[in-house]
Amino acid sequence: MKLLRTIALDPSDTFVFDVPAQPGDWAVSGAFRFCNRDAAKLSGKDRSAFRSGFLGVQSWGWSTLVQIVPATEGDRRTLVELLAKQLVERFGAPDLATACLAAEEEVAFAQSLCTHPISALIAVHRSASNGEVRESFRRLQLREGQRHGKAFSFMEVEDDTEPDKDLNLANMSEEPSRR
Repeated sequence: MKLLRTIALDPSDTFVFDVPAQPGDWAVSGAFRFCNRDAAKLSGKDRSAFRSGFLGVQSWGWSTLVQIVPATEGDRRTLVELLAKQLVERFGAPDLATACLAAEEEVAFAQSLCTHPISALIAVHRSASNGEVRESFRRLQLREGQRHGKAFSFMEVEDDTEPDKDLNLANMSEEPSRR
């Protein structure tokens, strides 16, 4: 079995996101955190989290990248339980039983992203259109001879869709230009 854990290759998440995930947190997509918010009205660090963040379940913070890691059934059960508790405490789920159902779905979705080899890194890009959130996920591959050390030694190898041609990681927290 494989699951996702947050990873920090450099300190950028600490200034890109209001609350950065702790490296090594179990992770899920986290798109549900924006379900009652108008994505077009998000700004600053909230906008960055919406566009490119995975949710670290323990820290309730955001990570730009996650890593596919081996996991046990016990790890999965712990992740579901922890996420369910967080959904009750931080997100207002009515009770633990309801939260467990939602947590099971989130963890199952995270598992569905783990089709690549152990240690592969995954990035997300979210967009919203007509009230619908769309997520695309990319696997990042180390260049030959490289190790996980520098964030910019990676190259993209797989995309579900074409990336946003106007996407500029350095300016993700800024408001879009209104031309």
